[in-house]
Amino acid sequence: MFTGIVESVGNIKAIEIEGDNHHFTISSNISKELKIDQSVSHNGVCLTVISQNNNEHVVTAINETIQKTNMGNLEVGQLLNLERCLKIGDRLDGHMVQGHVDNTIECSEITEENGSWRIRFKSENINDRLIVSKGSICLNGVSLTVANSGKGFVEVAIIPYTYENTNFRKLKLGEFVNIEYDILGKYILKNIKHRL
Repeated sequence: MFTGIVESVGNIKAIEIEGDNHHFTISSNISKELKIDQSVSHNGVCLTVISQNNNEHVVTAINETIQKTNMGNLEVGQLLNLERCLKIGDRLDGHMVQGHVDNTIECSEITEENGSWRIRFKSENINDRLIVSKGSICLNGVSLTVANSGKGFVEVAIIPYTYENTNFRKLKLGEFVNIEYDILGKYILKNIKHRL
């Protein structure tokens, strides 16, 4: 379980493809503190640390992960938003995030608004029944508040701190990000469907 509050931005140092698996070597300022078998959110994807050495760690994304997330599109040198799992007793500054990405959505518009940024994402696969105005959404592992939404799109407003301390500062038009809908909304929607 995560909160969507990014701890560190990691740099992809190497990608090794073995069958359908992608092994990512990542350098970050929290890598030296990680342990093998630990769950870490990488762009919102919960991955297990399989190796750790000094300031680098390695994780593996299997075919299921590659198909459902943006991990298969990543290249050496790109930045990843990183967050270690929540400790019991910690403050929940964002919202409850599982690290189980629902799908990807495309960045279609970036507007600088005199010190903040409004970013619009689009996809035919956006489940607008799970998005509510001023509700929580997780994009690339970042807990954000929905600023606006409609059929096939969602917009978020990014404060300067989030912009500077996540990979949103490198986001380009046409780039895909991982989306995870609020787990509470998923459970409510499923319950309603069963009652009907």
